Amino acid sequence: MSMTRRGSWLGWNVLLFGFAFLYLPILLLVLYSFNSSRLATVWAGFSTQWYGELFRDRQLLEAAWVSLKVAFWTASASMVLGTMAAMAMTRFRRFPGKTVFGALVTAPLVMPEVIIGLSILLMLVSMGGLFGLPSKGVVAIWIAHVTFTISFVTVVVSSRLQELDRSLEEAAMDLGANRLKVFFLITLPIIAPALLSGWLLAFTLSLDDVVIASFVAGPSSTTLPMKIFASVRMGVSPKINALATLLVLAVSTVAFVGWWISARAEKRRQRDMQLALQDNG
Repeated sequence: MSMTRRGSWLGWNVLLFGFAFLYLPILLLVLYSFNSSRLATVWAGFSTQWYGELFRDRQLLEAAWVSLKVAFWTASASMVLGTMAAMAMTRFRRFPGKTVFGALVTAPLVMPEVIIGLSILLMLVSMGGLFGLPSKGVVAIWIAHVTFTISFVTVVVSSRLQELDRSLEEAAMDLGANRLKVFFLITLPIIAPALLSGWLLAFTLSLDDVVIASFVAGPSSTTLPMKIFASVRMGVSPKINALATLLVLAVSTVAFVGWWISARAEKRRQRDMQLALQDNG
């Protein structure tokens, strides 16, 4: 009994240490965003002046708007293209080049970001004269981020599609529904939590990227991570702490809303399955 208690005590301590290691720096960052001192590491009293300074910094707000805009459209495009790639990999058992297709889709997962950014820059420069694609700017960042994040969405959606009960789709087709109708009425509601997870993952990766955006960003398309990285080189300002606090609050709110929607969808699916089993019984 004593050995069991000792093992449980050790496990709880390791768990608490792990959570403290992960989240204590974030809590300190939030705390020092209300510091009245200009030195980010010296506490001089409670103040909200740096939030006012933040909202008066036009360059920082413009960089935040660029990052949010690019992240939204990146997540949306990656969700659509990633779902199509996942459907091709899970629904079509055999087609010419399937192995190569799967390798190309998942390659950004293991490819260094420096290589991805450089290769996309060279591609945009070489193809700009043919199709009019800009080699620098917001559109170039969007293309680069979609290329980078589509593999993450594909992996998330593929794992959900592989667990999907195919008999539900087959039953709908037996009742006269075509494949398109089956996808929108049967498949899509079931994999909706995975789509939301993939969208949030792509949004976070795009919002956080520095390396890839540095290759294709133009003079008027500086993203927020690039702006923060350039500011931190000259010293950490409490204004950056205030910005990071707002980002943590926004991301936490979006993650909570996404979890709540996914939980409701999963409960609704479980309830519908139980009702269907009761009707069959």
